[in-house]
Amino acid sequence: MNISAAGPSPDLLLLTRPGCHLCVAARQVLDRISADLGIPWREQSIEGDDELASRFGEEIPVLLIDGIQRDFWQLDETRIRRLLGH
Repeated sequence: MNISAAGPSPDLLLLTRPGCHLCVAARQVLDRISADLGIPWREQSIEGDDELASRFGEEIPVLLIDGIQRDFWQLDETRIRRLLGH
């Protein structure tokens, strides 16, 4: 499924937690994709959010695209670009 065909820019949300070394690498992947494709992304910590911590706590960082979990732990840049249609 090519997400970019849906119209407006997809919503990229990176779920993180403080002190997460994998989150640093995930931010770098999303920064590269954002710079190349002009698609913004945002970040939200699961700390203090019991529901997010319960659901995603063992998989951080987690990338949600339009509310759907698409990747976790070590983000696959090639796969994400393919999902975004680029």
